[in-house]
This record gives sequence, C-alpha cells and structure tokens, in this order.
Amino acid sequence: MVFFAITLFFRFVPIPFSAYIAQQKISHLLQFDFDYDVHYNWVSLDKISPNMQLAVIASEDQTFPSHWGFDWNAIAKAFEHNEKSKRIRGGSTISQQTAKNLYLWHGQSWIRKGLEVPVTLSLELLWSKKRILEVYLNIAEFGNGIFGVEAASRFYFKKSAKNLTPSEAALLAAVLPNPIIYKVNAPSNLVKRKQAWIMRQMNGLGKAYLKHL
Repeated sequence: MVFFAITLFFRFVPIPFSAYIAQQKISHLLQFDFDYDVHYNWVSLDKISPNMQLAVIASEDQTFPSHWGFDWNAIAKAFEHNEKSKRIRGGSTISQQTAKNLYLWHGQSWIRKGLEVPVTLSLELLWSKKRILEVYLNIAEFGNGIFGVEAASRFYFKKSAKNLTPSEAALLAAVLPNPIIYKVNAPSNLVKRKQAWIMRQMNGLGKAYLKHL
C-alpha cells in the first residue's frame, strides 16, 4: 500500500530524485570519489521541446502510446538477437525504463527483472502516458552525473530543453541507454549514425504523433 501511495503521490509532484541517482551518488562516495556531482533540474513536460519527446519515442519505443508497459514483439526480437549475438540488445519500453530508474537498480539479475513487471504495470495504471514520459525525460542519465533532459540541454548546448532542435534532441536520444560509453559531446560514428536514423524516424512519425499520448 505504501508503494501505491507514493506512486500516486508522484503522479502530481516533481520527483526529488530517483533510486538510480541515489545509487550512483552512494556508489561514488563509497569509492571515495567526492568530486562526483549530480546535475538534476526537474521541468514539466510543457517545458521540454516536442522534438525531445518525439526523439526518445522514435528511438526507443514507437508503440509507447498504445502498449500497457511492455512491447512483446520488441522483447521477442531482442531475445532472438541476444541468442545469436554477443552485443546485447534491450527490448525495454519507456515505461519499463522509467520504473527501473525511479524505483529499482541497473543490472541483469532475475530479481530485478521480476520486480520490474509489477512496478511497470503500476505506473501504467496510476499515471498517464504523458506523466510517464515526463518522469522518464527528467530522470534518464545523459552523461556522468547528468540526469534529466534539462540538465543535459544546459550542460551540452547551453540552452533550455524547451529550445532543443530536432538534431540536438536526436543526439541526446542516441546516447541512451548507455551515455557513459556513448557521449553527447564526443559522438562516435555509431552515435552519429543512430542520430541520423532517429531523425528519419522522427520525420516519419511527425509531431502530430504526440497527440496520441
């Protein structure tokens, strides 16, 4: 009951921090890394450029408006790919990633994967799609200690998230979900190719796609 009460409460108020933000801060402190700073600035969805909203949907979860937390086709394709390849591909939706970042921890354990299911379903039940997207964009990691699109936009582009261009939004989306290996301020050829692909997907979906949320 406490979990549901907290989740319902978070439907209406800014999230002060996520479990993953806390995990990262504590982990660095335990390693005596006192220089690690958390950059985190909450903003409402109407202050995040539609380009950014569309970029993460185009990149990670194009069925986001219609599913109930899980994209079973993407999960099946990821499982089939991972059986054949050493490069692991994820099949997580934006809802699953929000649940993981907000309440759980990163890793591939079956315990975490098991907990992810009811937490994701709870978000889908208690929150709107717009709220899930809003929280996701505010707590996703975009670099070492950089959490949320507002902090990322100001750090990398010296502007508010509401002013992100399609190219800038696609670049931020391109480094997810591993912004430590893939860097916004030093994009590899792989990141640049993904950025271009995301922009094509954004053009295909169109900004009117966001009206389905």
